[in-house]
Amino acid sequence: MTIASSRPGQRDLAETPQEVREVQFAITTLGLGVAAVALAVGGPVLIVLGAGLAASDLFGVFASPVALMWLVVGLGGAGLAFSRDRRVVAIAVAATAVMVPVIVAGFQGLVPYSRAVNAFMSTGSLIAMLGGVALGVAAILAGFGRYGRMPTKRAREQAIAGAVLGIEAVVVGLTFLAFRTLGDPDRFVFHFFNVGILEGTGGVFLRGAINTVILAVVGELGGIVLGLLLALLALSKRAVVRAPARVYINFFRGTPLIWQLSVFYFGFSLGLGIRLELTIGPVQLSAAYVTAMVVFILNTGAYAAEVFRAGIQSIERGQMEAAQSLGMTYGQAMRFAIVPQAVRRVIPPLLNEFVILIKDTSLVVVLGLFPENYDLFTTAREGYSATFNASFFTAAALGYLVVTLPLIGAVNAVEKRLRSGLVTVTT
Repeated sequence: MTIASSRPGQRDLAETPQEVREVQFAITTLGLGVAAVALAVGGPVLIVLGAGLAASDLFGVFASPVALMWLVVGLGGAGLAFSRDRRVVAIAVAATAVMVPVIVAGFQGLVPYSRAVNAFMSTGSLIAMLGGVALGVAAILAGFGRYGRMPTKRAREQAIAGAVLGIEAVVVGLTFLAFRTLGDPDRFVFHFFNVGILEGTGGVFLRGAINTVILAVVGELGGIVLGLLLALLALSKRAVVRAPARVYINFFRGTPLIWQLSVFYFGFSLGLGIRLELTIGPVQLSAAYVTAMVVFILNTGAYAAEVFRAGIQSIERGQMEAAQSLGMTYGQAMRFAIVPQAVRRVIPPLLNEFVILIKDTSLVVVLGLFPENYDLFTTAREGYSATFNASFFTAAALGYLVVTLPLIGAVNAVEKRLRSGLVTVTT
Protein backbone atom coordinates (compact mmCIF):
# COMPACT_ATOMS: atom_id res chain seq x y z
CA MET A 1 0.00 0.00 0.00
CA THR A 2 1.40 3.38 -0.97
CA ILE A 3 1.39 6.50 1.15
CA ALA A 4 -1.15 8.11 -1.15
CA SER A 5 -3.60 5.20 -0.88
CA SER A 6 -3.20 4.88 2.89
CA ARG A 7 -3.98 8.59 3.34
CA PRO A 8 -6.64 9.45 0.74
CA GLY A 9 -7.08 12.92 2.24
CA GLN A 10 -3.60 13.83 0.97
CA ARG A 11 -3.49 12.41 -2.55
CA ASP A 12 -0.70 14.76 -3.56
CA LEU A 13 2.15 13.23 -1.53
CA ALA A 14 5.59 12.14 -2.75
CA GLU A 15 6.09 8.39 -3.04
CA THR A 16 9.45 7.67 -4.71
CA PRO A 17 12.90 8.70 -3.42
CA GLN A 18 13.26 11.11 -6.36
CA GLU A 19 9.99 12.78 -5.48
CA VAL A 20 11.08 13.04 -1.84
CA ARG A 21 14.28 14.78 -2.94
CA GLU A 22 12.28 17.21 -5.08
CA VAL A 23 10.03 18.01 -2.13
CA GLN A 24 13.07 18.63 0.06
CA PHE A 25 14.52 20.85 -2.67
CA ALA A 26 11.29 22.89 -2.71
CA ILE A 27 11.55 23.38 1.06
CA THR A 28 15.16 24.47 0.65
CA THR A 29 14.12 26.96 -2.05
CA LEU A 30 11.53 28.44 0.28
CA GLY A 31 14.15 28.69 2.99
CA LEU A 32 16.50 30.48 0.58
CA GLY A 33 13.79 33.02 -0.23
CA VAL A 34 13.06 33.66 3.44
CA ALA A 35 16.76 34.05 4.23
CA ALA A 36 17.21 36.41 1.28
CA VAL A 37 14.42 38.70 2.47
CA ALA A 38 15.71 38.55 6.05
CA LEU A 39 19.18 39.64 4.92
CA ALA A 40 18.23 42.22 2.28
CA VAL A 41 15.45 43.88 4.29
CA GLY A 42 15.95 42.92 7.91
CA GLY A 43 19.75 43.10 7.91
CA PRO A 44 20.17 46.88 7.32
CA VAL A 45 17.11 47.69 9.45
CA LEU A 46 18.36 45.63 12.41
CA ILE A 47 21.85 47.08 12.11
CA VAL A 48 20.45 50.63 12.25
CA LEU A 49 18.14 49.72 15.14
CA GLY A 50 21.00 47.99 16.92
CA ALA A 51 23.12 51.12 16.65
CA GLY A 52 20.31 53.02 18.33
CA LEU A 53 19.88 50.40 21.06
CA ALA A 54 23.60 50.44 21.80
CA ALA A 55 23.42 54.17 22.55
CA SER A 56 20.03 54.19 24.31
CA ASP A 57 18.90 53.71 27.89
CA LEU A 58 16.89 50.54 27.35
CA PHE A 59 16.22 50.02 31.05
CA GLY A 60 15.00 53.59 31.41
CA VAL A 61 12.55 53.13 28.55
CA PHE A 62 11.09 49.93 30.02
CA ALA A 63 10.91 51.55 33.48
CA SER A 64 8.84 54.50 32.26
CA PRO A 65 5.16 54.54 33.39
CA VAL A 66 3.85 54.48 29.80
CA ALA A 67 6.00 51.47 28.88
CA LEU A 68 5.03 49.60 32.06
CA MET A 69 1.34 50.22 31.37
CA TRP A 70 1.84 49.08 27.76
CA LEU A 71 3.56 45.89 28.95
CA VAL A 72 0.87 45.11 31.52
CA VAL A 73 -1.96 45.60 28.99
CA GLY A 74 -0.12 43.72 26.22
CA LEU A 75 0.91 40.75 28.36
CA GLY A 76 -2.57 40.66 29.91
CA GLY A 77 -4.09 40.48 26.43
CA ALA A 78 -1.63 37.74 25.50
CA GLY A 79 -2.60 35.77 28.60
CA LEU A 80 -6.29 36.14 27.76
CA ALA A 81 -5.70 34.93 24.21
CA PHE A 82 -3.67 31.97 25.48
CA SER A 83 -6.40 31.03 27.95
CA ARG A 84 -8.80 30.82 25.01
CA ASP A 85 -6.39 28.51 23.17
CA ARG A 86 -5.39 31.14 20.61
CA ARG A 87 -1.68 30.59 20.87
CA VAL A 88 -0.68 32.35 17.66
CA VAL A 89 -2.55 35.49 18.71
CA ALA A 90 -1.06 35.27 22.19
CA ILE A 91 2.48 35.04 20.83
CA ALA A 92 1.87 37.95 18.43
CA VAL A 93 0.43 40.17 21.17
CA ALA A 94 3.23 39.32 23.62
CA ALA A 95 5.88 39.97 20.98
CA THR A 96 4.29 43.33 20.16
CA ALA A 97 4.13 44.27 23.83
CA VAL A 98 7.87 43.66 24.23
CA MET A 99 9.13 44.87 20.85
CA VAL A 100 7.42 48.27 20.79
CA PRO A 101 9.43 49.63 23.78
CA VAL A 102 12.58 48.12 22.24
CA ILE A 103 11.91 49.91 18.93
CA VAL A 104 11.18 53.16 20.79
CA ALA A 105 14.48 52.82 22.66
CA GLY A 106 16.27 52.13 19.40
CA PHE A 107 14.86 55.31 17.84
CA GLN A 108 15.76 57.34 20.90
CA GLY A 109 19.33 56.14 20.55
CA LEU A 110 19.55 57.41 16.95
CA VAL A 111 20.40 60.91 18.14
CA PRO A 112 22.25 62.50 16.49
CA TYR A 113 20.90 61.27 13.16
CA SER A 114 24.44 60.52 11.95
CA ARG A 115 24.34 57.26 13.94
CA ALA A 116 21.64 55.94 11.65
CA VAL A 117 23.58 57.07 8.56
CA ASN A 118 26.81 55.47 9.78
CA ALA A 119 25.02 52.19 10.58
CA PHE A 120 23.37 52.11 7.16
CA MET A 121 26.68 52.82 5.43
CA SER A 122 28.59 50.27 7.52
CA THR A 123 30.32 47.20 6.13
CA GLY A 124 27.88 44.93 7.95
CA SER A 125 24.94 46.57 6.22
CA LEU A 126 26.67 46.22 2.84
CA ILE A 127 27.32 42.52 3.46
CA ALA A 128 23.66 42.00 4.41
CA MET A 129 22.47 43.69 1.21
CA LEU A 130 24.84 41.77 -1.05
CA GLY A 131 24.07 38.50 0.74
CA GLY A 132 20.34 39.08 0.40
CA VAL A 133 20.69 39.78 -3.34
CA ALA A 134 22.85 36.67 -3.85
CA LEU A 135 20.46 34.40 -1.95
CA GLY A 136 17.54 36.00 -3.78
CA VAL A 137 19.07 35.19 -7.17
CA ALA A 138 19.69 31.61 -6.00
CA ALA A 139 16.06 31.28 -4.85
CA ILE A 140 14.78 32.65 -8.17
CA LEU A 141 16.85 30.20 -10.22
CA ALA A 142 16.03 27.25 -8.00
CA GLY A 143 12.31 28.00 -7.72
CA PHE A 144 11.55 28.70 -11.37
CA GLY A 145 14.12 26.19 -12.64
CA ARG A 146 12.70 23.18 -10.79
CA TYR A 147 9.06 24.21 -10.53
CA GLY A 148 7.89 21.88 -13.31
CA ARG A 149 9.56 18.85 -11.73
CA MET A 150 7.84 19.12 -8.38
CA PRO A 151 5.65 16.04 -7.74
CA THR A 152 3.12 17.65 -5.38
CA LYS A 153 1.04 20.78 -5.38
CA ARG A 154 2.43 21.85 -2.04
CA ALA A 155 6.01 21.49 -3.30
CA ARG A 156 5.18 23.59 -6.36
CA GLU A 157 3.69 26.28 -4.16
CA GLN A 158 6.79 26.26 -1.96
CA ALA A 159 9.06 26.58 -4.99
CA ILE A 160 7.05 29.51 -6.37
CA ALA A 161 6.93 31.17 -2.94
CA GLY A 162 10.70 30.87 -2.61
CA ALA A 163 11.24 32.37 -6.07
CA VAL A 164 8.87 35.27 -5.38
CA LEU A 165 10.58 35.98 -2.06
CA GLY A 166 13.86 35.94 -3.95
CA ILE A 167 12.54 38.56 -6.39
CA GLU A 168 11.45 40.75 -3.49
CA ALA A 169 14.84 40.41 -1.81
CA VAL A 170 16.68 41.30 -5.02
CA VAL A 171 14.49 44.37 -5.64
CA VAL A 172 14.87 45.69 -2.09
CA GLY A 173 18.57 44.84 -1.90
CA LEU A 174 19.39 46.54 -5.20
CA THR A 175 17.31 49.56 -4.17
CA PHE A 176 19.28 49.89 -0.93
CA LEU A 177 22.56 49.44 -2.80
CA ALA A 178 21.61 52.08 -5.39
CA PHE A 179 20.56 54.48 -2.65
CA ARG A 180 23.77 53.83 -0.77
CA THR A 181 25.94 54.31 -3.87
CA LEU A 182 24.13 56.94 -5.94
CA GLY A 183 22.00 58.72 -3.38
CA ASP A 184 22.72 60.97 -0.42
CA PRO A 185 21.78 59.00 2.72
CA ASP A 186 23.03 61.73 5.05
CA ARG A 187 20.75 64.38 3.54
CA PHE A 188 17.79 62.00 3.25
CA VAL A 189 17.98 60.85 6.87
CA PHE A 190 18.46 64.43 8.09
CA HIS A 191 15.32 65.65 6.34
CA PHE A 192 13.02 62.63 6.80
CA PHE A 193 14.24 60.51 9.75
CA ASN A 194 15.86 63.05 12.06
CA VAL A 195 14.78 61.72 15.45
CA GLY A 196 16.62 64.46 17.29
CA ILE A 197 14.47 67.23 15.87
CA LEU A 198 11.34 65.39 17.07
CA GLU A 199 12.45 65.32 20.70
CA GLY A 200 9.81 66.78 22.99
CA THR A 201 7.01 66.52 20.42
CA GLY A 202 5.50 63.26 21.66
CA GLY A 203 2.79 65.08 23.60
CA VAL A 204 1.61 67.22 20.70
CA PHE A 205 1.55 64.23 18.34
CA LEU A 206 -0.44 62.23 20.89
CA ARG A 207 -2.90 65.09 21.16
CA GLY A 208 -3.08 65.23 17.37
CA ALA A 209 -3.79 61.49 17.20
CA ILE A 210 -6.58 61.84 19.79
CA ASN A 211 -8.15 64.73 17.87
CA THR A 212 -7.91 62.73 14.65
CA VAL A 213 -9.67 59.75 16.20
CA ILE A 214 -12.37 61.97 17.73
CA LEU A 215 -13.12 63.58 14.36
CA ALA A 216 -13.29 60.17 12.66
CA VAL A 217 -15.41 58.49 15.35
CA VAL A 218 -17.94 61.33 15.51
CA GLY A 219 -18.10 61.49 11.72
CA GLU A 220 -18.53 57.74 11.35
CA LEU A 221 -21.14 57.23 14.07
CA GLY A 222 -23.20 60.22 12.96
CA GLY A 223 -22.79 59.19 9.34
CA ILE A 224 -24.03 55.66 10.04
CA VAL A 225 -27.24 56.94 11.65
CA LEU A 226 -27.79 59.48 8.88
CA GLY A 227 -26.85 56.96 6.18
CA LEU A 228 -29.37 54.37 7.39
CA LEU A 229 -32.14 56.97 7.33
CA LEU A 230 -31.14 58.15 3.85
CA ALA A 231 -30.98 54.56 2.58
CA LEU A 232 -34.55 53.87 3.77
CA LEU A 233 -35.74 57.07 2.08
CA ALA A 234 -33.84 56.26 -1.13
CA LEU A 235 -35.54 52.83 -1.28
CA SER A 236 -39.01 54.30 -0.98
CA LYS A 237 -41.47 53.55 -3.78
CA ARG A 238 -42.65 57.17 -3.69
CA ALA A 239 -40.62 59.48 -5.92
CA VAL A 240 -41.29 62.53 -3.71
CA VAL A 241 -39.66 60.70 -0.80
CA ARG A 242 -36.87 59.14 -2.83
CA ALA A 243 -35.81 62.24 -4.81
CA PRO A 244 -34.54 64.45 -1.93
CA ALA A 245 -32.47 61.57 -0.57
CA ARG A 246 -30.96 60.90 -4.00
CA VAL A 247 -30.15 64.61 -4.45
CA TYR A 248 -28.42 64.72 -1.06
CA ILE A 249 -26.44 61.53 -1.67
CA ASN A 250 -25.34 62.55 -5.16
CA PHE A 251 -24.35 66.03 -3.99
CA PHE A 252 -22.12 64.92 -1.14
CA ARG A 253 -20.65 62.05 -3.12
CA GLY A 254 -20.10 64.23 -6.18
CA THR A 255 -18.31 67.18 -4.56
CA PRO A 256 -14.81 67.03 -3.01
CA LEU A 257 -14.62 66.78 0.76
CA ILE A 258 -12.17 69.67 0.89
CA TRP A 259 -14.74 71.82 -0.96
CA GLN A 260 -17.41 70.87 1.56
CA LEU A 261 -15.13 71.77 4.48
CA SER A 262 -14.24 75.12 2.93
CA VAL A 263 -17.80 76.13 2.02
CA PHE A 264 -19.35 75.06 5.31
CA TYR A 265 -16.71 76.86 7.37
CA PHE A 266 -15.82 79.95 5.34
CA GLY A 267 -19.24 80.26 3.75
CA PHE A 268 -21.55 79.56 6.68
CA SER A 269 -19.40 80.21 9.76
CA LEU A 270 -17.73 83.36 8.45
CA GLY A 271 -20.11 84.48 5.71
CA LEU A 272 -23.39 83.94 7.59
CA GLY A 273 -22.00 84.34 11.09
CA ILE A 274 -23.05 80.83 12.14
CA ARG A 275 -20.26 79.80 14.52
CA LEU A 276 -20.57 76.26 15.86
CA GLU A 277 -18.27 76.66 18.84
CA LEU A 278 -18.63 74.09 21.59
CA THR A 279 -17.32 73.94 25.15
CA ILE A 280 -17.28 70.64 27.05
CA GLY A 281 -15.99 71.28 30.56
CA PRO A 282 -12.43 72.56 30.30
CA VAL A 283 -12.22 71.57 26.61
CA GLN A 284 -13.04 74.26 24.07
CA LEU A 285 -13.74 73.15 20.51
CA SER A 286 -13.25 75.86 17.91
CA ALA A 287 -15.85 76.64 15.27
CA ALA A 288 -13.56 75.11 12.65
CA TYR A 289 -13.27 71.85 14.61
CA VAL A 290 -17.02 71.52 15.19
CA THR A 291 -17.74 72.44 11.57
CA ALA A 292 -15.35 69.68 10.49
CA MET A 293 -17.29 67.20 12.65
CA VAL A 294 -20.58 68.24 11.04
CA VAL A 295 -19.15 68.00 7.52
CA PHE A 296 -17.68 64.56 8.20
CA ILE A 297 -21.09 63.38 9.44
CA LEU A 298 -22.85 64.75 6.37
CA ASN A 299 -20.25 63.36 3.97
CA THR A 300 -20.03 59.94 5.61
CA GLY A 301 -23.83 59.77 5.69
CA ALA A 302 -23.95 59.93 1.90
CA TYR A 303 -21.48 57.08 1.46
CA ALA A 304 -23.01 55.03 4.29
CA ALA A 305 -26.41 55.43 2.64
CA GLU A 306 -25.16 53.71 -0.50
CA VAL A 307 -23.59 50.96 1.61
CA PHE A 308 -26.84 50.38 3.49
CA ARG A 309 -28.88 50.54 0.28
CA ALA A 310 -26.72 47.84 -1.30
CA GLY A 311 -26.91 45.75 1.88
CA ILE A 312 -30.71 45.98 2.07
CA GLN A 313 -31.15 45.19 -1.61
CA SER A 314 -28.86 42.16 -1.23
CA ILE A 315 -31.40 40.52 1.09
CA GLU A 316 -33.53 38.01 -0.79
CA ARG A 317 -36.99 39.27 -1.76
CA GLY A 318 -38.51 36.24 -0.07
CA GLN A 319 -37.47 37.61 3.34
CA MET A 320 -39.79 40.60 2.92
CA GLU A 321 -42.59 38.39 1.63
CA ALA A 322 -42.17 35.98 4.55
CA ALA A 323 -42.26 38.84 7.07
CA GLN A 324 -45.39 40.33 5.51
CA SER A 325 -47.03 36.91 5.46
CA LEU A 326 -46.68 36.92 9.25
CA GLY A 327 -48.76 40.08 9.42
CA MET A 328 -45.93 42.61 9.60
CA THR A 329 -46.26 45.97 7.93
CA TYR A 330 -43.58 47.21 5.55
CA GLY A 331 -41.98 49.24 8.33
CA GLN A 332 -42.03 46.35 10.79
CA ALA A 333 -40.57 43.99 8.21
CA MET A 334 -37.72 46.42 7.52
CA ARG A 335 -37.09 46.94 11.23
CA PHE A 336 -37.22 43.36 12.47
CA ALA A 337 -36.27 41.25 9.41
CA ILE A 338 -34.47 43.12 6.63
CA VAL A 339 -32.33 45.80 8.30
CA PRO A 340 -30.79 43.48 10.97
CA GLN A 341 -29.63 41.10 8.22
CA ALA A 342 -28.37 43.99 6.11
CA VAL A 343 -26.39 45.46 9.02
CA ARG A 344 -24.51 42.19 9.38
CA ARG A 345 -23.51 42.34 5.73
CA VAL A 346 -22.42 45.98 5.69
CA ILE A 347 -20.12 45.87 8.73
CA PRO A 348 -16.91 45.34 6.67
CA PRO A 349 -17.56 48.16 4.15
CA LEU A 350 -18.52 50.52 6.99
CA LEU A 351 -15.26 49.71 8.76
CA ASN A 352 -13.44 50.41 5.51
CA GLU A 353 -15.21 53.77 5.32
CA PHE A 354 -14.00 54.46 8.87
CA VAL A 355 -10.39 53.78 7.88
CA ILE A 356 -10.77 56.12 4.88
CA LEU A 357 -12.34 58.80 7.09
CA ILE A 358 -9.39 58.68 9.50
CA LYS A 359 -7.11 59.64 6.64
CA ASP A 360 -9.58 62.21 5.28
CA THR A 361 -9.46 64.10 8.59
CA SER A 362 -6.13 65.50 7.39
CA LEU A 363 -8.13 67.83 5.12
CA VAL A 364 -9.01 70.00 8.13
CA VAL A 365 -5.57 71.52 7.53
CA VAL A 366 -7.36 74.06 5.30
CA LEU A 367 -9.29 75.37 8.32
CA GLY A 368 -7.95 77.56 11.11
CA LEU A 369 -7.86 75.24 14.11
CA PHE A 370 -6.81 76.14 17.63
CA PRO A 371 -3.50 74.45 18.61
CA GLU A 372 -5.34 72.24 21.11
CA ASN A 373 -7.59 71.00 18.26
CA TYR A 374 -4.80 70.15 15.80
CA ASP A 375 -5.08 66.78 14.08
CA LEU A 376 -2.04 64.67 13.18
CA PHE A 377 -1.37 66.25 9.80
CA THR A 378 -1.85 69.82 11.04
CA THR A 379 0.57 69.07 13.89
CA ALA A 380 3.13 67.82 11.36
CA ARG A 381 2.62 70.86 9.12
CA GLU A 382 3.18 73.24 12.01
CA GLY A 383 6.36 71.40 12.94
CA TYR A 384 7.59 71.54 9.37
CA SER A 385 6.79 75.25 9.11
CA ALA A 386 8.91 75.92 12.19
CA THR A 387 11.92 73.78 11.20
CA PHE A 388 11.62 73.08 7.44
CA ASN A 389 12.31 69.43 8.28
CA ALA A 390 10.03 66.72 6.86
CA SER A 391 10.67 64.34 9.77
CA PHE A 392 7.43 65.70 11.24
CA PHE A 393 5.53 64.31 8.25
CA THR A 394 7.25 60.94 8.77
CA ALA A 395 6.10 60.96 12.40
CA ALA A 396 2.56 61.81 11.28
CA ALA A 397 2.59 58.91 8.80
CA LEU A 398 3.64 56.54 11.60
CA GLY A 399 0.81 57.91 13.74
CA TYR A 400 -1.75 57.24 11.01
CA LEU A 401 -0.39 53.71 10.59
CA VAL A 402 -0.62 53.06 14.33
CA VAL A 403 -4.30 54.02 14.21
CA THR A 404 -5.33 52.46 10.88
CA LEU A 405 -3.41 49.16 10.75
CA PRO A 406 -5.28 47.58 13.70
CA LEU A 407 -8.54 48.69 12.09
CA ILE A 408 -7.52 47.15 8.77
CA GLY A 409 -6.74 43.93 10.62
CA ALA A 410 -10.14 44.11 12.30
CA VAL A 411 -11.84 44.57 8.92
CA ASN A 412 -10.10 41.48 7.55
CA ALA A 413 -10.97 39.45 10.65
CA VAL A 414 -14.64 40.48 10.53
CA GLU A 415 -14.88 39.68 6.81
CA LYS A 416 -13.35 36.25 7.44
CA ARG A 417 -15.76 35.47 10.27
CA LEU A 418 -18.73 36.71 8.26
CA ARG A 419 -17.77 34.48 5.34
CA SER A 420 -17.54 31.50 7.68
CA GLY A 421 -21.01 32.22 9.05
CA LEU A 422 -19.79 32.41 12.65
CA VAL A 423 -21.07 35.91 13.36
CA THR A 424 -24.65 36.59 14.32
CA VAL A 425 -26.39 39.87 15.01
CA THR A 426 -27.06 40.35 18.72
CA THR A 427 -28.89 43.10 20.51
